[in-house]
Amino acid sequence: MELFVETRQKIGNLILSGKASKLKRRVFYSNVNEIRKIGIVWDASKSEDFICLSKFHQKMHERDIDVKIIGFYSGEELPNRLTAIKYLSCIRKKELSFFYNPVSEESVAFINTRFDVLIDVNFEKKFPLCYISTLSTASLKVGLYDTGNNASIFDLMMDLKKPVHVENYLEHVVHYIKLIKSGTPEKVDK
Repeated sequence: MELFVETRQKIGNLILSGKASKLKRRVFYSNVNEIRKIGIVWDASKSEDFICLSKFHQKMHERDIDVKIIGFYSGEELPNRLTAIKYLSCIRKKELSFFYNPVSEESVAFINTRFDVLIDVNFEKKFPLCYISTLSTASLKVGLYDTGNNASIFDLMMDLKKPVHVENYLEHVVHYIKLIKSGTPEKVDK
């Protein structure tokens, strides 16, 4: 049993808010043909979704788009099907700080990677994944529509009928980013 979970969570949120307030990034997206790197933040406790993510990775790989996935798995040991996959890294509880912030090398590298598009597949709003999405330096952040605190971190939000299925969600994301055309980068404090 963990001690003071609520208090630690609140302090973790305060730490995240402080870091997010200092974050400066350029929101930029020109068109789908310019995408070279996609980052996906995923709740790995829903391992049945990995098939959809794997198909998406393959489809993007055929278009010469590099896809990296970071997941959060709350169990002790990763299932075998989620290990030794080059484009996937998972963080576990033991890779979180006392205040539930991810501190692994993989999570820090993912946050600092300048993805053309970051796709948030964290439908249950797991805090370590919200932390990564919030601090990501991605040019365009896409997430599920939410009226809560996480809404302000996304540049494009999908409002889909519940329950949301990953495959349907990814199809909508691709559809809408194909429709977007913008020109000059815009500096946004996010």
